[in-house]
Amino acid sequence: MPTVPINISILGSTGSIGTQTLEVVDQFKNSLKVVGLAAGGNLNLLRAQIKKYQPKVVSVREEKDAKRLGVLWGDSGNCKIATISTADKVVIATPGLAGIRPTLAAISAKKTVALATKEVLVAAGDLVTREATKHRVKIIPIDSEHSAIFQCLGGRTVEEVKRVILTASGGPFRGMKANQLKNIKPEQALKHPNWKMGAKITIDSATLMNKGFEVIEAMWLFGVPFSKIQVVVHPQSIIHSVVEFVDGSIIAQMGPSDMRLPIQFALLYPGKREANNFRRFSFSDFATLSFEEANTAAFRCLSLAYQAIKTGKTAPAVLTAANDVAVETFLRGKLPFWRIADVVESTLVFHSAQKYSSLEELLAVDTWARETAAKFVVKFGHK
Repeated sequence: MPTVPINISILGSTGSIGTQTLEVVDQFKNSLKVVGLAAGGNLNLLRAQIKKYQPKVVSVREEKDAKRLGVLWGDSGNCKIATISTADKVVIATPGLAGIRPTLAAISAKKTVALATKEVLVAAGDLVTREATKHRVKIIPIDSEHSAIFQCLGGRTVEEVKRVILTASGGPFRGMKANQLKNIKPEQALKHPNWKMGAKITIDSATLMNKGFEVIEAMWLFGVPFSKIQVVVHPQSIIHSVVEFVDGSIIAQMGPSDMRLPIQFALLYPGKREANNFRRFSFSDFATLSFEEANTAAFRCLSLAYQAIKTGKTAPAVLTAANDVAVETFLRGKLPFWRIADVVESTLVFHSAQKYSSLEELLAVDTWARETAAKFVVKFGHK
């Protein structure tokens, strides 16, 4: 165990990743210390976290809540949490584009970033990785798939890699054809077979958009070209990802479907692996592990992500923004499940991708994409 605790700030502390991060902290009280917490609107849970972990700095999303608690708020509050002088690592689990600014702030402050928020690299990968290289900051993935790739690579160079294989559970509608997806209700889509996650990411898993996001993330995290990345459906979610090397050797990372494992790896890295009391994998529980090709004809969101990757520039940012609008509308029962892809595709087609050099430019594109997607929601909402 480290003799000096690793000080961590957590953005998104009341969400799924945030609460599981704190469960890892509970396992390693002598090794990990919480110095900052940022949360959204779950004030009751945040109060309990403040009482238990005694962070030095706290931030919330809304000004009115900040006044009630006597804490910081908004983007500036998040950036304060990300740049606390005593923090060694910053966990970014803030949903959506709200995670980009504090990530950049943490990088500028030379903090190691433990990244869970997909949009940070999907929408702003060029900007974020450029800044990380400039400041010599390590970005450690928390996603189970990217943590698996990170562990499989083991410091090997991209030139040694033949391909990276991202595994996907296939979601609750695996095996269905396009015409079977027309009457899907939100409560059905929220029943992920293997993982317990937030509503937005669960729907993205059901459409396979989440896997498209992960392909984009992998490109930026590991410098692997799109041509070397493959998605394979693996319903059991035991093998989290695979790296095949040029000599034909294949290394896979496997284990229980438990997000606390990649979180622990990220928080303690580069230290040695430590024992925990999380549940263990049993081979007798999985007599068969199966693999199949992803059906991009039925689950068009994955192919739309591929399209955005090939277009590049601002297209991935438009992809995430349009998807946000479509998923939110679906969850409110105002858009059919199968029309999520139509909203995203129409917004992408309507967009003229452009290079960007600043976060402000990217946020302007995000605003345009959301407004445009909202118009297509009206068009497709009742069809």
